[in-house]
Amino acid sequence: MGLLWLWILLGAIALAALLWLFIWFNNSCITTTRYKVKIEGAAGKRVVHLSDLHGKSFGRRNARLISKVAALKPDIIVVTGDIIHLYTARNKTVALNTVSALKEIAPVVFISGNHEMRNKGYRFFRKDLMEAGAIVLDDETAEVGGITVTGLNCASLKNGTVYKIAPENKQLLLAHEPQYFESFTKAGFPLILCGHAHGGQWRIPFTGIGLYAPRQGKFPKYTQGVHEKDGCKMIISRGLGNSEFPLRLFNRPEIVVIDLQ
Repeated sequence: MGLLWLWILLGAIALAALLWLFIWFNNSCITTTRYKVKIEGAAGKRVVHLSDLHGKSFGRRNARLISKVAALKPDIIVVTGDIIHLYTARNKTVALNTVSALKEIAPVVFISGNHEMRNKGYRFFRKDLMEAGAIVLDDETAEVGGITVTGLNCASLKNGTVYKIAPENKQLLLAHEPQYFESFTKAGFPLILCGHAHGGQWRIPFTGIGLYAPRQGKFPKYTQGVHEKDGCKMIISRGLGNSEFPLRLFNRPEIVVIDLQ
């Protein structure tokens, strides 16, 4: 009987170890997804798109994330919001250290997400991000890395600001939440980069279906990948970290790479 209990104990330990490994793989093993998009006047440029870090660190000072981005040799790095979860000292430190390291690789452009907007300290955090080396676009356009980049403040997604700020040379729009795709396409941008949906949090294997996204609800339409309409492409990052949902399942953290042609 004692030997049987020993085998049961060893089996339980092995099962727990496998479960831990499965959860770690789904939440901490970064995957890279590549796309090619034609944009007039930006051929040959490479964009690395990061989103929804939520204060997560992949190794000490985000070393694993930084090394993966560096190996991709981007011309520009864009961060489409929610680099923090809550405005805490730890989240702030992770975010600023990450931006400082990334800007040594390529110019870093940041736009706000809903988690930055719900924190009262955003105007101070915005200043800190700029001092760390980020180009923060709050309803603004800038020429970065040979690309015309327009960034929407997360608070401006619903109110038509995208039409007011769209430049004559429309190339790349950064907007945190993807469910406003119709408005983005009507504004005439050929490429839009978004995050926010976290890939649907938990994904049903082999189906491409996510279970839930904030402001889209159950089985959301816009969670990852490329969506096209009227000559416009929207690419959604599954993001890197977690927020209210503490775990990802069948939905690894993602770096998006876009080669412009």
